Amino acid sequence: MNDPASNSNSSSNNERTSLSLIMRLKIEHTTTFTYDQLISEAYTEMRLKPLDAGGQRCLSFHLVTEPQDTVLKYTDHFGNDVHHFDIVQSHQKMVVAATSEVLTADQYSADPSGLSPLDEFNYLSPTLYAPHTAELIHFFASHHQDKDPLGSALAIMQAIHDMLIYEQGATDVKTTADQALALGRGVCQDFSHIMLAACRTQGLPARYVSGYLYNNGHTAASHSWVDVLVPDRGWVSLDPTHNREQTGQYVRVAVGRDYGDVPPTRGIFKGNAKEKMDAQVLVNAL
Repeated sequence: MNDPASNSNSSSNNERTSLSLIMRLKIEHTTTFTYDQLISEAYTEMRLKPLDAGGQRCLSFHLVTEPQDTVLKYTDHFGNDVHHFDIVQSHQKMVVAATSEVLTADQYSADPSGLSPLDEFNYLSPTLYAPHTAELIHFFASHHQDKDPLGSALAIMQAIHDMLIYEQGATDVKTTADQALALGRGVCQDFSHIMLAACRTQGLPARYVSGYLYNNGHTAASHSWVDVLVPDRGWVSLDPTHNREQTGQYVRVAVGRDYGDVPPTRGIFKGNAKEKMDAQVLVNAL
C-alpha cells in the first residue's frame, strides 16, 4: 500500500439524509499474476467492489479476467462482496481488471445501533495482526479518557500518527502491530493494526477498513484505516496514517477484524511455478 498524499443496492437509501455526496470517483484496479512456468489451474478471490454503506454509493462495478472465466460472487460475514473464479486452462499469466464508479460522502455515517454478540466479540478480541501485548496495553493506557470514548479514540489516533514514521519497505504484509510498534515505522496497514489493538485494549470495538484514497489526482493507492464504535454516535472512521476522519476522498471496499479478513486478492494455483503479483491502481475524479 502506498501513502497517497455492479450497481448500487437499496441499502444506501437508509443512510442519513444529512450526508452530502461530494465526489464521484472512478477506480481502475489491475492485478497481474505471472508465473515462471505454466500452471494448470488458478482459483482466486477478490475483494475489490466498493461498499454501499455509510453514505457511499457504488454506481457500477465490472471485473474481467484474462484468460476469460465466469466470475461468481458471494457476501462474507462482514458484508463484503467477494468475487471469485477458477481458471482451469494452462496459463503463465493472468490479468484481473476491476473498474468501479463511486459516489462518496463528506463524512462516514452509520446507524448507531449496537453490535450483535458475535460482532462485539470479533471487534474487541485480539487477532494475529492486532494482538493485545503488554507493551501495547501499557503504551496506550495513558490515552484513555474516562467517559469520553471518542476523545480516547482521537487521542490514540494522534499518538500513533506522532510516534510512527511512514516508510515503505520497513514492514511487509505479515508484520503485526507489536512488531511495527517496536520498529517505530511502517505503512498504513501497520498504523491501522496498532490502532485496532490500542482501541480494543481500552474497551473500544474497532474494525479494519480497506479501500482507496484519492489525492487530487497526484497519487492514488490502496489504503487502510479504522472504524471505532462510539456509543450514541455509531462507527467513527479514523485514519491514523493521516491523523484525520474519513472524508470524501476515501473509498470503502471492505471491513473486518484485521487485514486477514479483507485482502484484495487471495487464491491458490496448481503447479510448481513461482508466482509474482503486481497491482496498479488509478483513481480519478469525474
